[in-house]
Amino acid sequence: MWVSDVGRKRRLKNMLIVFFLIQLALITRVGFIQFLQGSELQAMAYSQQTLNRDINPKRGRILDRSGNVELAVSASTETVSINPTNISSENKEKLARALSNIFEIDYEKTLKKVKKRTSIEIIVKKVDKEKTDELRVWLEQNNITSGVNIDEDTKRYYPYTSLASNIIGFTGSDNQGLEGLESQYDDILSGTQGKILKLTDATGTDMGTEGENYIPAEDGDDIILTIDTTVQSIAEKYLSQACIDNECTDGGNVIVINPKNGDILAMATYPNYDLNKPYEINNEELKAIWDTLDSGEKNNYLLQMWRNKAISDTYEPGSTFKLVTSSAALQEGIADTDNAGQYNCSGSITIAGARIKCWRYYRPHGSQSLRQALMNSCNPVFIGIGQQLGISTYYDYLEKFGLLSRTGIDLPGEANSIFLKEDKVGPVELATISFGQRFEITPIQMAKIVSTIANNGKAVNPRLVRAIQDSKTGEIKELAVEEGEQVISKENAKKVLSMMQSVVDEGTGKNAKVEGYNIGGKTGTSEDGVNTGKRIASFVGVADIKDPEVVIVVILYNPTGEGGHQGGGVAAPVAGQILSEILPYLEVSREIQEVQEVIEMPNVMGITYKEAKEILKEAGLEIKNELEDETIITDQLPKSGIQINKGTQVILF
Repeated sequence: MWVSDVGRKRRLKNMLIVFFLIQLALITRVGFIQFLQGSELQAMAYSQQTLNRDINPKRGRILDRSGNVELAVSASTETVSINPTNISSENKEKLARALSNIFEIDYEKTLKKVKKRTSIEIIVKKVDKEKTDELRVWLEQNNITSGVNIDEDTKRYYPYTSLASNIIGFTGSDNQGLEGLESQYDDILSGTQGKILKLTDATGTDMGTEGENYIPAEDGDDIILTIDTTVQSIAEKYLSQACIDNECTDGGNVIVINPKNGDILAMATYPNYDLNKPYEINNEELKAIWDTLDSGEKNNYLLQMWRNKAISDTYEPGSTFKLVTSSAALQEGIADTDNAGQYNCSGSITIAGARIKCWRYYRPHGSQSLRQALMNSCNPVFIGIGQQLGISTYYDYLEKFGLLSRTGIDLPGEANSIFLKEDKVGPVELATISFGQRFEITPIQMAKIVSTIANNGKAVNPRLVRAIQDSKTGEIKELAVEEGEQVISKENAKKVLSMMQSVVDEGTGKNAKVEGYNIGGKTGTSEDGVNTGKRIASFVGVADIKDPEVVIVVILYNPTGEGGHQGGGVAAPVAGQILSEILPYLEVSREIQEVQEVIEMPNVMGITYKEAKEILKEAGLEIKNELEDETIITDQLPKSGIQINKGTQVILF
């Protein structure tokens, strides 16, 4: 009896010890969970009981300068996602099959997502409402009320496909701007994401609308461009035609800008691409071998296609740069426009032992004024002017014209000019700079140079966006025009414009003439790199000279067609074609020209001065000199038989 009591007490003691140990283990475990794993488990519980879904805002529109033409818009779409843990096991395969059929996606990949042990999986993004409505009907028919989410979304769309593609750029699948203005103004256009916060119970079942917190997305604001859709389309039309006709292996650029405020009316690049299919290459030869290229090669070709050469690439401007040398010479008082015989071209000029030829070395230009030198594009004259100015003064003007820094245009990827540092420039280097060779600038920098001259000598920064429009209120906030310094005087700017008009009226730029308008310009022909064998043909123009409202820059990269590679032969005609359409459209004042009657010059030789006077008077012609009535006429100017205007003065001998 005593033994059994002892055994019972021992067993009881052992049981108490075991119980105590169990209690201690439980308390230790609870403490571990509470204090060491508490925050982690709390986060896991929150993740299981809350289902966060993002709502994409509608991206702001990109509008042309009128504020009415939409160049980029966001269409309403929907995104389908699932919460796999909230889908019952018996519905998983059935749902995966329905999703793959409705949205035409891979069944096995969809099933894998449905079977995952995650809180949320994206099935399809940015699909049309017609498709999601099919899914809604199927869910209702199959009594599936939880685990599938259909949320509003947006998709970027470009109504004019390739128009201004290298300016506008495009967005990625996440609605973020990747290129062009879409990237530059992403903060303004993108808006603010919204959220849907949905609470579930411990079993994962929705708690209804009382367990849902909806934070609406805020749409992005619109940007209003300086680009005019009509001017842009005209520029692209003639640029494309010129690049094809002249077989320009490396494409081309056209910039049309208002010199008074820096507003870019058109910035065309050839070739361009379809903004709605930005990853589809635009080259037929490349398309044929596209699948054989590796990802690196494909990426390089796409980046080149998206590139805006007007701001991202540099080129040698050639003789168009003589406008800078002319401006500096006038401003420094070392030249005037019409001092007859101020300069002489002997076919070449020797600088520091180096002989540099004129392009017409075989038939020198001889005695010239500055106007004639610009009309003839005579290199030795501008080399001489550069030497007179000196390196320090010349570099001062490079800086004043904004050529030693970027323009600051509102686009990503702007390049800077490539000049030798001032302390590395010698007489020969200054000579080549003076007539536009052995350095490089961007097309937009050239547009700024000509705009400065056209704007009475005052610099103005080029821009592509003129205003921001609030998407909620419609309020428009105009952006300030950024003006620069007075580079040359108004008087000297007018002189340069006058010489530019002579270049078009009588010089190398004749192919840019437009009837009824006073057009000024300068042609350029240069090398595209050293010893590449490639050429660049260019033309810069101003219209109308009396009150400039348009500056145009045309650049054709490596024209190899039968028309040659001279700026006056292939680039000037493009400018003339574009200006002939955009000047009337922009309502630029047209010069009213009298239509003069054309007659044939009569023959008055062999008769008396008195008889000749009567014949010429009857024909509506004037006699410049007087002779005795009975004097016999032995010669006349103009010669008989040629076509002349009525009112022309005739000289009799």
